[in-house]
Amino acid sequence: MEVKTSLLDNMIGVGDMVLLEPLSEDSFLENLRNRFDHNEIYTYIGSVVISMNPYRSLPIFTPDKVEEYRNRNFYELSPHIYALADEAYRSLRDQDKDQCILITGESGAGKTEASKLVMSYVAAVCGKGQEVNKVKEQLLQSNPVLEAFGNAKTVRNDNSSRFGKYMDIEFDFKGDPLGGVISNYLLEKSRVVKQPRGERNFHIFYQLLSGASDDTLKKLKLDRDFSKYNYLSLDSAVGNGLDDSANFRTVRNAMQIVGFMEDEVQSVLELVAAVLKLGNIEFKPESRCNGSDESRIKDKNDLKEMCELLGIEQTVLERAFSYRTVEAKQEKVSTTLNVSQAYYARDALAKNLYSRLFSWLVTRINESIRAQTKARHKVMGVLDIYGFEIFEDNSFEQFIINYCNEKLQQIFIELTLREEQEEYVREGIEWTNIEYFNNAIICDLIENHQTGILAMLDEECLRPGTVTDETFLDKLNTICAEHQHFESRRSKNTKFLTDHTLPHNCFRIQHYAGKVLYRAEGFVDKNNDLLYRDMSQAMYKANHSLMKQLFPDGNPAKVNLKRPPTAGFQFKASVGTLMRNLQTKNPNYIRCIKPNDKKAPHIFTEALVRHQVAYLGLMENVRVRRAGYAFRQAYEPCLERYKMLCKHTWPHWRGPAREGVEVLVADLEVPTEEYSYGRSKIFIRNPRTLFSLEEKRRQCLQDLATLIQKIYRGWKCRSHFLLLKKSQIVVAAWYRRYAQQKKYQGIKRATTVVQSYTRGWQARKLLRELKYQKRCEEAVTTIAAFWHGTQVRREYRKFFRANAGKKIYDFTIQRIMQKYFVGLKSTVPSMSPIDKKWPARPYLFLDGVHTELRRIFHLWRCKQYRSQFTEEKKAIYEEKLEASEIFKDKKALYPSSVSQPFKGDYLEISKNPKYQKLNSAMDEKVLLADVVNKINRANGKGTARIFLLTKTSVVLADQKTGQVKASVPLPDLSSVSVSTQSDGFFALKLKEGSASAIKGDFLLSSEHLIEIITKLHRIGVTAQDTEQLNVDISDEFLVQFKQDKVCVKFIQGAPKNGNSVSCKRKNNRLLEVSVPTTV
Repeated sequence: MEVKTSLLDNMIGVGDMVLLEPLSEDSFLENLRNRFDHNEIYTYIGSVVISMNPYRSLPIFTPDKVEEYRNRNFYELSPHIYALADEAYRSLRDQDKDQCILITGESGAGKTEASKLVMSYVAAVCGKGQEVNKVKEQLLQSNPVLEAFGNAKTVRNDNSSRFGKYMDIEFDFKGDPLGGVISNYLLEKSRVVKQPRGERNFHIFYQLLSGASDDTLKKLKLDRDFSKYNYLSLDSAVGNGLDDSANFRTVRNAMQIVGFMEDEVQSVLELVAAVLKLGNIEFKPESRCNGSDESRIKDKNDLKEMCELLGIEQTVLERAFSYRTVEAKQEKVSTTLNVSQAYYARDALAKNLYSRLFSWLVTRINESIRAQTKARHKVMGVLDIYGFEIFEDNSFEQFIINYCNEKLQQIFIELTLREEQEEYVREGIEWTNIEYFNNAIICDLIENHQTGILAMLDEECLRPGTVTDETFLDKLNTICAEHQHFESRRSKNTKFLTDHTLPHNCFRIQHYAGKVLYRAEGFVDKNNDLLYRDMSQAMYKANHSLMKQLFPDGNPAKVNLKRPPTAGFQFKASVGTLMRNLQTKNPNYIRCIKPNDKKAPHIFTEALVRHQVAYLGLMENVRVRRAGYAFRQAYEPCLERYKMLCKHTWPHWRGPAREGVEVLVADLEVPTEEYSYGRSKIFIRNPRTLFSLEEKRRQCLQDLATLIQKIYRGWKCRSHFLLLKKSQIVVAAWYRRYAQQKKYQGIKRATTVVQSYTRGWQARKLLRELKYQKRCEEAVTTIAAFWHGTQVRREYRKFFRANAGKKIYDFTIQRIMQKYFVGLKSTVPSMSPIDKKWPARPYLFLDGVHTELRRIFHLWRCKQYRSQFTEEKKAIYEEKLEASEIFKDKKALYPSSVSQPFKGDYLEISKNPKYQKLNSAMDEKVLLADVVNKINRANGKGTARIFLLTKTSVVLADQKTGQVKASVPLPDLSSVSVSTQSDGFFALKLKEGSASAIKGDFLLSSEHLIEIITKLHRIGVTAQDTEQLNVDISDEFLVQFKQDKVCVKFIQGAPKNGNSVSCKRKNNRLLEVSVPTTV
């Protein structure tokens, strides 16, 4: 029987909040705390995953875990983000349903990490192949690039996403990734010019200054010191746990993998450097003749360096900071900018430059990762967007972020209810309407086309005349004062209510997550997001490769006098597009929760978590799932899990699974109001019913385990008894045989012992007699000696005191030893190891010490001598030593060679131009080069040949032309034969059957025979693939000349022809070599 696991097995707390009993906010939080304390950071609400940020690494994201959750049912294992990712991927692959994964939560709750885990899981379980792996790697490596340019350290999160990201991953019909498309929403570009206390600018600025090489920084005209740049916050420039230098290398590598060219990367870094330089530009007032103030740049050095980076004329940009041109119909009016306006223009340019660069990066990444084929694709969307934000000071950015979260909450409730209703309809279960809070009224307050806050903000920005944040707030007080989710100081006063927590320049909105106080200051400017046309045109004139793409509105040929759309209008349109996109896909939800504000592990702040549970609507989500039926399960796994509770279904049910479940439920007498039968699932209304089934199953499993143990133990005991019985018979038979053998051997040993004792007694008796006789003789001698000693001591006692003799003896010996060592110090021989001199022994009793000292001194002297050797000198002596082992006392020529150093290259083949061609033909280093005589078989005369020896072969070449006559690999040599005389003849014998043996052996003569043979033998000893060469020393040996064998015989004769060795042919089978006796 296959054993299947379930979410309910070994559960810590309750793994699915739908099954929580009793259900209350306190029990909900206590269950989260219990699971969090046991490192269970994931909990389900039906198909929704709640993720608690552990703020540390946990061993639950390993490749083994990926395989564990691969192709498993959603509720089959304990809650995990991999289960949701696997369910979404399999639905996309097998059911052809487009999927979207919505990850929500406040800043620091772990949304970005959750999106990475989903993408890494999908990348791990989809197909393999070179092209597929390339696409997966590009999709994964797009994250580090976007995080570097779009994430920053905040007080709540060290890697907070300051933009919204939605990625559509496209798959083919097999489920293999083809590419993707990334959409970004509302980059927090105000962070470029100003950061709240305790926070940082975007990561890329710090990574560039920390990780770039000195050469790169020099080209970008930057310095590593953060304090030199006004746009970088100094109080938290170095983030805890952030390695900016290593992250910069990661970003560069990721950009290369995604497909950025090197010149594109350099262009991006130049624009980042230009933003830093732009922040250092400062202005001073200068009075004009008409009494107005005009801005002037204080120090133009940063402006000059920035212009060099962007390839723009300095005067053009300088004028743009001092003047503004306003066009109306056919008229152009140029006005001067005061200092505050110049600073506004500078910051607006910096924000727009960075924001447009970020949008270009997203577009460029999309070009690389977009699917190349035009066929229909399956799509999985992953939404990682900023969470709900409630700060002490909330402005325009927090307003539109919270608006986006309102829309996500609205679609979450709608899609959850729709999914629940569709499942009930699909299964044929009666649907009951569920009461829930619908936040559409809040969304309408913000986005209504006529009375919405965004519409009124746009209307105020486009209105002629004086427009300020106060006029905007007055408009809100006029139109929204009666709205139940809107509050302001004036609306409270009209109702005769006093609220001192609500300042005059603020308004409050009752969001689904709670009340948020917004400061109206800056709403109009941030919504306008106005960049002077002079700035756009100045940027368009730059020679930089990206500037014309980033500032197309600066093209003088395409001047558009229409006011650009506001930031609020653009964001509202983007959110609308996103919502329509999400509604076409099957949703999967991950709700991220931050356990504490300290970003520390093992801390669970109940008040903080309670607040997040409330504004995420998790309790409401549980009530929606439990309004109908709390638990549902397909008939097959339900029958498989609970079939042991009924004797009719245990151990095997032969009919349909539904009928088996009906029989099981009827046998268990479950109340009919507690369950309903769907088409493919059984629905259980109350969690208590499910837990009752689980308790019965647990008890039944214990009973079954006891029964199985009983049957197994009985079978094991019977098997053991039968085995013992069979073994006893075999053992008894062998033991009887063994006992008889031991008995016979015992009798035999006893007989031998008796015999040995008898012989021993006789031998000991004889020994005692001999010893007694010897002791008698020794006793007589001893008594005589003692008697003589007594007589002598009695005679000499009058001359010496008691014990004087021993003391005199010891003193005498001591003085002799001192004199000996002092004398040895002055007469010690030289340090030469061959010096055999040693001072004579002065006294006979020092003979052993004298000899041992001589040996020790010689060993020490040899060690000192050896320590002076270089590696080259050591190698020479090793060759000499090997020559001694081969030829000493065997070859008469050897003594004369001892004093001659082994030179090796006697022809200087590498330096001599005559042998340049021959030297170039050699593939290896030449170990020995010499001129030898090759003996002719026909007449015994020699022909001069060049003899070359390398580590792998022996080469014979013509002395005059340098042409190679023969090349013999060393493995083809079987042995070398030489005589015992003082001649230089030697024969190289080749192995029979080798390629080199066709022409026969070589009979050669050389003046350096000892060195040649020694090197040949040494190569054979050290080489791994070459057998050791045998050296035969004999005055008569055979040499193979082609097909015939010739005997070479050495004789001693009278000196002839100047005392030289002569070789003569005697017949076809004999060559006689005559060696003079005087040689």
